[in-house]
Amino acid sequence: MKIIVPIKQVPETSNVKMDPETGTMLRDGVEAVINPLDLYALEAALVLREQHGGTVTALTMGPPRADLALMEAIAMGCDDAVLVSDRKFGGADTWATSYTLAQAIRKIDGYDLIIAGERATDGDTAQVGPGIAAWLDIPLATYVARVEKMDAKSMTVERLVEEGYQILEVPLPALMTVVKEIAAPRLPTLSGKKRSKVAEIPTFNVENMELDPASLGSKGSPTKVVKIATPKVTRGGTIVHANDEKSIADAVDQLMKYLESKELV
Repeated sequence: MKIIVPIKQVPETSNVKMDPETGTMLRDGVEAVINPLDLYALEAALVLREQHGGTVTALTMGPPRADLALMEAIAMGCDDAVLVSDRKFGGADTWATSYTLAQAIRKIDGYDLIIAGERATDGDTAQVGPGIAAWLDIPLATYVARVEKMDAKSMTVERLVEEGYQILEVPLPALMTVVKEIAAPRLPTLSGKKRSKVAEIPTFNVENMELDPASLGSKGSPTKVVKIATPKVTRGGTIVHANDEKSIADAVDQLMKYLESKELV
C-alpha cells in the first residue's frame, strides 16, 4: 500500500503575524512547526503501513526551509518525502494550493490512499484536503476518527459527525482527512533523526511539473483578502481595592448589588 500524507509547515500560534497590505501571513523569520493536526495524519499513515505494509510519503508545499518539516516526518517513520517549492507558488489560496499539490501527487505517480489533517491551524479552512480529492477526482471521506478495515480495493471508516458517528465504505484510491481521535502521534526516534539527516528530498517546481501557469500562486487564487483587522477586546468594570474590614464589606455590598441588578441572585 502506497500512502501519501500532505503536511504543512505553520507558524507557532504565538508567532502569527499578518501583512496588512497583502492580507497574507508573514513567514520570514518566524519559527515554524508541522501543523499539529497533520501529525495525526502522519501517525494514521504509519499505523496503516504497519498493519498492511507499503510505504508512506510525506509531501509539503512551501519555501526551501519547509524541508525541515519533511525531515521531521522522516524522523517519525515516513519512508520518503517530496518538497513542492517555487516562488511562483507564493500567495496561493486553498484553490491554488490544492491544485499544485494534486499535480505533485500525479507526478509521484501511483498511490492507494492520501491522508490529510482535518485543517491547518493558520488558515483554519479545512479546504485543501477535499480540494486535492476534487482535482484528482477520487473519493473523499472527511473527519475520519477510525479506520475499521481495509483491503486492496476499499476501506471502511468511521466519520465524526454532529449526531455521533457515520460508517462509510470508500473505494480506493481515495483521500481522507482525519481528526484527533484517529491516533496519538509518536515522537521522532533517534534512528529516524539520523536517517532524516541523510535523506534525499526531491524538489518539485514549475520546471519539472505539468502545471497551468494561470492556476498558480496569488495570480491563480480566486479568493482575495480585502482587509484584515485585529479585534479589540474592551472590558468595562470597576476595580475595588479591599484593604480592611470596612472596604471588604463595601466591596461585598457592591458585588451583591451588581449580581441583583443582573438577576443572578
